[in-house]
Amino acid sequence: MASGDVIHAPAIAPENLPYAAALTASGRISRAIPLGESFDENPPFAMWDLVALDDALTDATRATKVRFNVYIADAADPVSATDAVFPQTPDAADSVLIAVYPNQRSIQIRSGRDVADRVTDRVAQLGVTAAVASFGQGQLLDGLVSAIRVMSNAIVAP
Repeated sequence: MASGDVIHAPAIAPENLPYAAALTASGRISRAIPLGESFDENPPFAMWDLVALDDALTDATRATKVRFNVYIADAADPVSATDAVFPQTPDAADSVLIAVYPNQRSIQIRSGRDVADRVTDRVAQLGVTAAVASFGQGQLLDGLVSAIRVMSNAIVAP
């Protein structure tokens, strides 16, 4: 994962943040872009990386009949944050969530109750192992794509 200096003073006052923006604990500004609007600045990921992630998610979901979801965030407690996010994901009972917290150097995986017999702890560990190698080189999306592909290959389709 990429590392750098931690900014202890925010670069911008919270009251001066743009619409739908939040100041994270690390000092970064995280901003949601409303559906249909384009990024007015540099997007957080390159287009080809997003296409590769989308292809991996689509292929894995089709091959396994398990819906794959990815969540990237900053949280003081990644375990609690993942437990709170997972029930809100689409088709939670039939899905797997790969949650990555780069600033905390944490990866969390949750599976729904209807697919727990196929998305086992062993499958989750394979996904973590596949992701960590790329994360160590600062390649967040490559790690996610690797985790999705390895997990989907390990999951037995119904």
